[in-house]
Amino acid sequence: MTEFNGFKGAAVRLDDIDIPRIGSEIGVGEDEIHAFMEVEAAGSGFDSQGRPKILFEPHVFYRNLSGKKRDEAVKQGLAYAKWGEKPYPKDSYPRLMKAMAIDETAALKASSWGLTQILAENCKGAGYATPQAMVLAFMADEENHLAATVTLLKHMDIADDLKAHAWAVVARVWNGPGYRKNKYDTKMAAAYAKWAKIKDTPFTAGAAKVSANVIAPAGKTDRTTVRVVQERLKELGYTEVGNPDGKMGKLTKTAILAFRNENDLPVSDIIDDGLLQALDNASPRNLPRNDAEPATVRQAVPEVQSNFLTKIGAGGLAGGLGVGSIGDLASKADSVRGWINPWKEMFSDIPGWAWLGGAALVLVAIALIARRGEMKGIEAFQAGERR
Repeated sequence: MTEFNGFKGAAVRLDDIDIPRIGSEIGVGEDEIHAFMEVEAAGSGFDSQGRPKILFEPHVFYRNLSGKKRDEAVKQGLAYAKWGEKPYPKDSYPRLMKAMAIDETAALKASSWGLTQILAENCKGAGYATPQAMVLAFMADEENHLAATVTLLKHMDIADDLKAHAWAVVARVWNGPGYRKNKYDTKMAAAYAKWAKIKDTPFTAGAAKVSANVIAPAGKTDRTTVRVVQERLKELGYTEVGNPDGKMGKLTKTAILAFRNENDLPVSDIIDDGLLQALDNASPRNLPRNDAEPATVRQAVPEVQSNFLTKIGAGGLAGGLGVGSIGDLASKADSVRGWINPWKEMFSDIPGWAWLGGAALVLVAIALIARRGEMKGIEAFQAGERR
């Protein structure tokens, strides 16, 4: 499962300039954007705890499940077939957490997120390959919420309707046929009339703000996107990616190249829309059977081999530091010299070739210990205990 840290991210709020700047991408001013945001999420993308505002929709969860998972969700009161069957609680997060224990992706898809309450079922139309990627971005910055909104408005082909103040069309497409019950269209019209009387933020086209947190549309290689890609690669069996840390290092590039090669994608180590789409649709890697030969396992599971080499290096380094520390102490402390001198005299007649032989034996012992560590990794794999 993806690590969401209680859904608490940086929670950066919008700057005033972001609203007209992002709105200009679809030819609308800040009054239209303000009206849209105000009605959809009361003008804020985060709740009092710094989490993205959400609304968990049991009927959407229901349609994203089947079989035993659906039965369990219905049993727990987390899913039902039709919208409006039961009232919604004030805080949707407890229900979301329970739903995620049944199916993480389906639960995230069944929730509306952020400033404009984007249903994560629509994550791809909003510019994200997965609902997980969208949620992580929304935890970071309200600017991501608004950028995704504009992307989705264009995808739904209602950007021009917002510009023309066709509130009923916008509300119906965005919220579904139940929009009239909540009067979303009349609320948007009233909100727009209010904001039209308020002085706008001065804005000149092209005065775009560069934000390190913006990752929409998907494909920009900020740390959040890189981490999502790393986690997905690991899920698919590309263990060479290492630990997901959001850094585009050598291990991550190696895993991306391997994935591209095995899925007939253009050779490149960059993260782009094509890679994200392929990762979203990919099946787990064809890893070797548990009874495969050690050499096959070693080749397919690189951390087994790196474990072996790392132990050799660590053993050699520790040995060198230990000898150096003893020598340093012996040269500085009279009491140590008094203790070590008899031993020094005892071994002074041993020829150089004998010392070299002893050092070689120590290195062989370190190598054997490290080799045993590698074999334990292979045995664990063959026993079905992937690490």
